[in-house]
Amino acid sequence: MSENKPPLDPHPLSEYVAWAGSRNREPILGVLKEKLPKASGRVLELASGSGMHINYFAPHFQHLHFHPSDKDKEVFDNIKKLSTDHANDNIADPVHLDLTDPHTWFNPGKSKTFDAIFCINIFQVAPISIADGMMECASQLLTEDGILLIYGPFKVEGGFTTDSNKEFHETLSSAGVAEWGLKDVADLRKAAEKYNMELKEIIDMPANNFSLVFGRP
Repeated sequence: MSENKPPLDPHPLSEYVAWAGSRNREPILGVLKEKLPKASGRVLELASGSGMHINYFAPHFQHLHFHPSDKDKEVFDNIKKLSTDHANDNIADPVHLDLTDPHTWFNPGKSKTFDAIFCINIFQVAPISIADGMMECASQLLTEDGILLIYGPFKVEGGFTTDSNKEFHETLSSAGVAEWGLKDVADLRKAAEKYNMELKEIIDMPANNFSLVFGRP
């Protein structure tokens, strides 16, 4: 861990989120290079936050068109500014998407819109209940062989895989916010099964994180 680590702050425009994002973007990019379509296609990011990740990834996939989204419209200007600053012409304007409200989901009623969906570092500060919305949304919007990739720290079968993840969970829990804390991979798997999705792969990542790859059976 860097000694310059800012204080924990989950706000998408905080120094902490920027610090964490700069640490994990290269390993995630490596996974995306393996998993994203090699032909033209469309990719949706859930909970884009500041837009730091989608704007870092997009230039590496000029054949793909990226769509940022977030439930917080406050971040939209920052996402668009980064896209302009980096001349990323394969990123659409951000859209409002709240996983707890199906009426906000991209192209309501239009299925199989995206070849891939990804979401980075959301579940440690979000209630596990949004997993249902995420899986239902993905099942509606993904193409038949599309994937949902979720990155972050997780518990596995009720336990912590490392002492550092346990310490991180305890730090989050000490903030006194009910939904803060590491969620279990098993709970995401259960949510996926409700919507004809399954956990295809668990990829070990640096800093004791995981990339979880979901798709249709």
